[in-house]
Amino acid sequence: MREKFLPFCLPEIGEEEIQEVADSMRSGWITTGPKVKRFEDDFAMFVGRRNAVAVNSATAGLHITYAACDLKGKKVMTTPLTFAATVNMLLATGCEPVFADIDPRTLNIDPRQVEEKWDDDVAAVVPVHFAGVPCDMDAILRIARMKNALVIEDCAHAVGTYYKGRHAGTFGLAGVFSFHPIKNMTTGEGGMVVTENDELAESLRLLRFHGMDKDAWKRYDRSGKATYDIILPGFKYNMLDLQAAIGIHQLKKVRSFNEKRREIALFYRENLKDVEQIALQEDPGYDFVHPWHLFVVILRTEDFGRDEMIERLKEKNIGTGIHFPAVHLFKYYTEKLGYTKGLCPNAEYVGERIFSLPLYPNMTLDDAKDVVEALKDVLANK
Repeated sequence: MREKFLPFCLPEIGEEEIQEVADSMRSGWITTGPKVKRFEDDFAMFVGRRNAVAVNSATAGLHITYAACDLKGKKVMTTPLTFAATVNMLLATGCEPVFADIDPRTLNIDPRQVEEKWDDDVAAVVPVHFAGVPCDMDAILRIARMKNALVIEDCAHAVGTYYKGRHAGTFGLAGVFSFHPIKNMTTGEGGMVVTENDELAESLRLLRFHGMDKDAWKRYDRSGKATYDIILPGFKYNMLDLQAAIGIHQLKKVRSFNEKRREIALFYRENLKDVEQIALQEDPGYDFVHPWHLFVVILRTEDFGRDEMIERLKEKNIGTGIHFPAVHLFKYYTEKLGYTKGLCPNAEYVGERIFSLPLYPNMTLDDAKDVVEALKDVLANK
């Protein structure tokens, strides 16, 4: 057994990020300013969109995107195998979530289920690129066009995800990214919305900062004017220069981060592929690039449950995560909204059994070997 606890995830912060943050602190400009603009420009170029709007979380990004698309009172279809923010923000904007089940192999929303569950009141679909594996965007876009519906991509797992040569987040009207500390790159907390639609981008910029026609940088810079107007009621979701200072350098490193993640993930795959008591997420049958945000394992033994497995691994100094229980079975959704078990059986089965293994750039193959040995030992001594 390992002597030192191996956490599920650790961000990799270098001296460049530290110096950039220190530069912002010394400059006296720590809120939204020139570094946020620089980070937005860099990220827009990275994914291949004209507009990138930085926010203080992907949750905020989802909220203002749903709000800007005027989806209140309408049904929006998404996957139940996602973090609750995807769905919570639909409720916060007055939408009715409609769940389409997942493909149990890829763990992404199943386009056949999207088509089957669709009705005339569905106005948008929100595919989530689970663990970094891109959804079948050709199929989803075909359905959305046929139904005259919007596509908003939840790309919280997908910095570095490519589908048939294009970066995730560039297929729908907008893509929403996360820079939480467990993600492939971080700004501490933070997010980004990308879009090719200039009108939507302008609405997002208004909604992220009180509906004001000028942010602090435009008002307090030497060339700015202190007066401002309120165009619409907005929120306080702006990213800080302190956060963008980290993101500027994380973005430069994310490809190398993802290569290191890939090395660990492929080691896991090779050494766990023949373990009968577990299933692994499978690749889809189309061209894609996987950033390996998560490496998930699905228990398929009835000898013990997922929670016991996590505790047994913790005893062996191996940390894990849970990504994710099926959203519609959380207490609020069952008691207040009336969702019931049996709505999405594939997601429900997976959600009760899934957990994530440690995966981050500064892990070593020896660390990964410890994880594999601990997992196999727990399974062999049930």
